[in-house]
Amino acid sequence: MTEKPSEGSSIPDEAWEKFVQDAERERASAPKEPSARARMVTERLRQQEARGELPAGWRTGPAWQEMNGRATRRRRRWAMVGVPLAIAVAVVAVRPSLIPGDPFGSAASSPKGGASSPLPVETAAPTAAPGSADPAVPTVARPFAGSPAEGWADGETGIALPKATPVGTLSKGQVEQALRQTGRLLVDANLDPATLRGERPETALGVIEPRQTELLDLLTTALRKPDKDHDPLWMFSRFDPDEVRLAGDVVKTRGRMTFKEGEHASVVVHADYTFVYPLVRKGSTEVARTIIRRVLDVELSDPARYQVTPGKIAVLRYDQEIGNSACDVYDGYLHPQFDSSLPTGAPPTGPTTDPYDRSKEIDADRAEECGTVSRT
Repeated sequence: MTEKPSEGSSIPDEAWEKFVQDAERERASAPKEPSARARMVTERLRQQEARGELPAGWRTGPAWQEMNGRATRRRRRWAMVGVPLAIAVAVVAVRPSLIPGDPFGSAASSPKGGASSPLPVETAAPTAAPGSADPAVPTVARPFAGSPAEGWADGETGIALPKATPVGTLSKGQVEQALRQTGRLLVDANLDPATLRGERPETALGVIEPRQTELLDLLTTALRKPDKDHDPLWMFSRFDPDEVRLAGDVVKTRGRMTFKEGEHASVVVHADYTFVYPLVRKGSTEVARTIIRRVLDVELSDPARYQVTPGKIAVLRYDQEIGNSACDVYDGYLHPQFDSSLPTGAPPTGPTTDPYDRSKEIDADRAEECGTVSRT
């Protein structure tokens, strides 16, 4: 507190009052030393950040995880897009004759019928959705009829690896290894017959960096006991073999793979592929198609510069958009909607989407929505 000057002071009262007011303002605006609790919280957060244990909400946006001091982004975006009978757009109704086939046969086999001249390899994002002038309906003999996928590549042949070149401190051979491992993950997760019928995708899990324990634990739990928070469909394509089987032995594939130098003496591989699965139910001849687009970013770091497992890839991002599967069903399987059956799962609330449109990025704003598809 500032004392008033004595009676004999030469300072006028008005000047003294102004001095007191200025002093009070300076005191109010002076920096305050943080309390003991504030210092404790700040120190705890600093230590958590150093260990990669930031609390939820500390960083906005996608979930983050730390591995040996390197930030690894993992985005679990997905949009289950169903085709309910009541409000579906352009639903296909067919009554083909039954042609026997082995359930979930080799995905890389040649198709029986279909386009004779597959499209050239996709090297850049398309500028628009593919056309659909063909009015044909699918049959077991020609399961991709009436779909843009009829001109797509068959299974693994649609996953063409780009020519490797040295990147940063990584040799051409190391970049080739990253590309091959990415391809192995994609094939085992989306095309392997055992994975499609619900078995454990050992090859895909085996190429992932074992130090990504959080991701591997999540996927292991999802495969063993799936639920809304642990869904194997985030990364793997799986159908209940007691419910459906492939119509024929081909899955159509369309997409591209690119790579660039990463921030951690690494190469980052970007994969963007759409898979089209033709399906029939037991005792039925009706064909339905489920379409899945997967966008995957993985990283292979220089083991001479970072503490990583040589030859293993770290998953940075995995996004997916699923067309024609029941909404809000979390049993670990895709459930395609057939025109002749009643809809299953929750009613869709999201917008209508073209699952064949590869010209747009997967919309993060619709990550949790389940809508309808304009075609299958």
